[in-house]
Amino acid sequence: MHVTTDNGSTVKQEAPVEIIPVSHATAVLGWGDTTFYTDPVGGAQVFAGKPVADIILVTDIHGDHLDAETLTAVLGNAMLIVPPSVAELLPKELASRAHVMKNGETMLERGFTITAMPMYNLPGPEEKRHVKGRGNGYILEKDGFRVYIAGDTAGILEMRALANIDIALLPMNLPYTMGVDEAADAVLAFKPKHVYPYHYRSPDGLADVARFKTLVNAGNSDIDVVLLNWYPK
Repeated sequence: MHVTTDNGSTVKQEAPVEIIPVSHATAVLGWGDTTFYTDPVGGAQVFAGKPVADIILVTDIHGDHLDAETLTAVLGNAMLIVPPSVAELLPKELASRAHVMKNGETMLERGFTITAMPMYNLPGPEEKRHVKGRGNGYILEKDGFRVYIAGDTAGILEMRALANIDIALLPMNLPYTMGVDEAADAVLAFKPKHVYPYHYRSPDGLADVARFKTLVNAGNSDIDVVLLNWYPK
């Protein structure tokens, strides 16, 4: 598999999963003959030329994760997986198609084990932005290869306790999730083989993902930090 870095160079990555950034929290994951969409927003046009979705994962209720118009446009015959809070907000036709998962629940689909993970803010002034149990992160697993899509979360204990994660997509945008230092500290705790910063736009601009990479590799040079262009102009 090859991925394109922020500077436009192409690097080889030995993994069965291709990560295609769309924007912010929205991505396309190609894994064998299965295509995942995460938090599809932005209209059908941003998926033009992309593979059709087989499984769509929605993490949270906020507009950068949940867009019913985009979901309707791209759903097709895909399996739609959402937390209960999202299901409550979906139009009737989408809600009838949704498979609802709570934190800790697991399902099998197309040969994948899909586990809904907690995602939440740690106690503090902004803790109510993402309360525990409302949204889902997800772990996707097939043939022993594990991908963690963290969603809007701090460096929570459930994240730090993870093991054998091959690819992690991790947010870092204060005050909504966590800062670069907290994200790097969490990564050094659970040691994914590859980590992709995503969801790193905040009111003050983009997080310093280059600094995140420096912090992670100073603590563990074996962790591959992959910087992709999540904010195309």
